[in-house]
Amino acid sequence: MATFRALVLHEAGGKVASGIEDLDAARLPPGEVAVRVEYSTLNYKDGMILQGLGRLVRQYPHVPGIDFAGTVERSDAPEFQPGDPVVLTGWRVGEVQWGGFAEMARVPASFLVKRPAGLSALQTMAIGTAGFTAMLAVIALEKHGLRPEAGDVLVTGAAGGVGSVAVAVLAALGYRVAAGTGRPELSDYLTSLGAAELVDRAVLATKPTRPLDRERWAGAVDAVGGDTLATLLTQLKYGASVAACGLAGGSDLPATVIPFLLRGVNLLGIDSVMCPRQLRVEAWARLARDLPLDQLDRITQTVGLAEVPGLAPQILKGDIRGRVVIDMAR
Repeated sequence: MATFRALVLHEAGGKVASGIEDLDAARLPPGEVAVRVEYSTLNYKDGMILQGLGRLVRQYPHVPGIDFAGTVERSDAPEFQPGDPVVLTGWRVGEVQWGGFAEMARVPASFLVKRPAGLSALQTMAIGTAGFTAMLAVIALEKHGLRPEAGDVLVTGAAGGVGSVAVAVLAALGYRVAAGTGRPELSDYLTSLGAAELVDRAVLATKPTRPLDRERWAGAVDAVGGDTLATLLTQLKYGASVAACGLAGGSDLPATVIPFLLRGVNLLGIDSVMCPRQLRVEAWARLARDLPLDQLDRITQTVGLAEVPGLAPQILKGDIRGRVVIDMAR
């Protein structure tokens, strides 16, 4: 492919503007593997980059998109051959180098994993970084002893991308799941994913007034941070864990060490960006096995590349339900 279509960001006067452009393939960044991108997806970080927030991109023009799925076009790496279906999430692609909001991408071979059997390219992007992160959180909780018989598991930010997949996976694995949300109008959506009860976001987001509260949660997946995470720590059962994987509610943590000292709770950090390849392969295999694929349709909307910039403010405000998949053929 001598030229390819891409969403390109330009910076002028401290402001970022975007538009669809045809680019020469020779402009792609270095890497052993060139991929014909079929689908990408919109994540919170993509929204920040599209809006020029957080100084995540230092060099323009830039092609964003932190995830993509497609087919190997050319490869100088022995582990990948033309025609191989592949998936990329993280590694700061779409941030420090050109990403997946384009018909073509070129990356180091170490950034890619082969698409697991049983998942289509569209399905992998319906999962995307958000769902991949959710599965990393579930794996971490399991490795720290979480089992369905231990009790209720809370998922915060449950209507978002990470939360939606976490609810669906945990429910499918037999857990009783409580969904923390500030959008009661989405109760039918969350119960359809498997949530057994809803917890008001405002209650969770209230700054704790005492170091320990009633033991309530056998585990939690927290995509919010801030006061919500601090509250969770006071409500975990003895020896329980919370997997922290987001900061939509703030990056501070107004907590005490008392839950750690008196209840032996665990705060597990989840990083999906620089996650080792072996764990990536494990997480994708688990998603193919444990995520009810019929649920993906419930949480996914598909858009064309030109529609993406208009969705950036919505995902930053938390107004997007579930996942947005970008179809490069549209």
